Amino acid sequence: MTRGDVVTVAMTGDYGKPRPAVIIQTDSLMVTDTVLVCLISSSVRDSPLHRFSLPADEATGLRQASQVMVDKIFAAKREKCGKVIGRLDEATMLALGPLLTFVVGVRE
Repeated sequence: MTRGDVVTVAMTGDYGKPRPAVIIQTDSLMVTDTVLVCLISSSVRDSPLHRFSLPADEATGLRQASQVMVDKIFAAKREKCGKVIGRLDEATMLALGPLLTFVVGVRE
């Protein structure tokens, strides 16, 4: 699993149903037992500051148009992540960066 991979996770609490998520953690931290992910939802909303739209296609592995919920960042145990179902390309990950910066409240 590397940054940009789309995997299936089941988090505890309100977001506990299995759902896709994109790995946002740097590949430099591969030694940790957890990985930072943003959950993905097929409930599309007009929230450009914290939702990032993704197509349903072979590359993303998504069955329907969805959005990265940039405000839903979780640390998931690596062994609890399902297999890689897709991948976001470099351009998409770069476009996701400013939203992550905004949501986390840091400046690049």
